[in-house]
Amino acid sequence: MKQLQPDLWQSTIHRAGILNTHAYFLARPAGNILFYNTGNEDDLQEMAALGGIAYQLLTHRDEAGPSQARIRDRFGCKLGCSAIEAPFVGVHGEPDLLFEAGAGQIEDVTIIHTPGHTDGSICFFYRSPYGGSYLFSGDTIFQWDGEWSTLVLPGSGGSAADLAQSLTKLREVSPDLVMSSGFVGEVAYREVTREGWAAVLDATSARLAASS
Repeated sequence: MKQLQPDLWQSTIHRAGILNTHAYFLARPAGNILFYNTGNEDDLQEMAALGGIAYQLLTHRDEAGPSQARIRDRFGCKLGCSAIEAPFVGVHGEPDLLFEAGAGQIEDVTIIHTPGHTDGSICFFYRSPYGGSYLFSGDTIFQWDGEWSTLVLPGSGGSAADLAQSLTKLREVSPDLVMSSGFVGEVAYREVTREGWAAVLDATSARLAASS
């Protein structure tokens, strides 16, 4: 794994055609969290050495896979996702924590309901005690060849109008680091400023509106 911050690591890249993915490991005194999913054995061994996993949190159905059962069996962690995504996530093992539309927190992690990519997509926001703040954006907003992009999946309940509203909602948080689960190219995450993040969201929302 690659260490990004004192309490944050990025998993080994997984390549599937044009789409690449990373998972992210967050070390917390209250229990470590794995955001997204990975089946890389070396990474899982390193996570074990760092104290294991208390929670695995998924933002939407595309992050589900057979490795989530391995992770649960190995670490005894609780799996969490939005209630809408649960039937799809549950194909590989029933989630323990279902986040309803009104749910806004799991301990010190903020849950942001961001439908649009799929109808049940969510994001997670965390303020690190080391001073930075992290947004785990799933596929709500991600990097495509180094540029910010979005993708609506109508077959999974996605909607451009919903996604535009969700991007407006993400204006309410001010991350220092934004990490998606999927990306195209070699850029997986970006550092942002408050002003730069707001400009990104406004420009992306405008593109969505123009295309709908």
